[in-house]
Amino acid sequence: MNIPEHCHIFESSGWVVSHRMNSTLPGYLMISSKVDAQDLSELSETALSELGPLLAVAQRVLKHELLAQWVYIGRYGHTPACPIHFHVIPIYDWVADLFWKDHRYRLLETFTDGASNSLTDGSELTLFVWREFCERPDPPPVSGPSVREVIALLREKLRPYLAAKKKRPTLL
Repeated sequence: MNIPEHCHIFESSGWVVSHRMNSTLPGYLMISSKVDAQDLSELSETALSELGPLLAVAQRVLKHELLAQWVYIGRYGHTPACPIHFHVIPIYDWVADLFWKDHRYRLLETFTDGASNSLTDGSELTLFVWREFCERPDPPPVSGPSVREVIALLREKLRPYLAAKKKRPTLL
């Protein structure tokens, strides 16, 4: 896995934390296994013991420091060239607002049973983030700190985790 230095945030013995390379959404993280495994059952006990605290720290920083309304965590990595990894996706208020204002995504409402629900679910917002902030050549404007600023903040906030990992990991 070749992660550019400007996207690299943190590394433990079993995991690499980076900003998603093709995402303009500040704080969209990837937590990737350092070994070529497709299943959690293939990972060492050390890597497994690091995973929960890493996910929790990432979620905490995105929610408390960057004020993400929600943080979605999804497991991927089922192809041979791509080891198991997790997408950590912050959903800020302004992202949800952009989703609701974009008429193209109202089509998703036609796939339900018709029950009225004023909220969307994680899959719809994940699709929105992937299409709009990762795949579009002209992504929507970002509100708040830039990707570069968020990477710097995350490096700073994960430093205590790095120092504490030899002891018991802290959740900041």
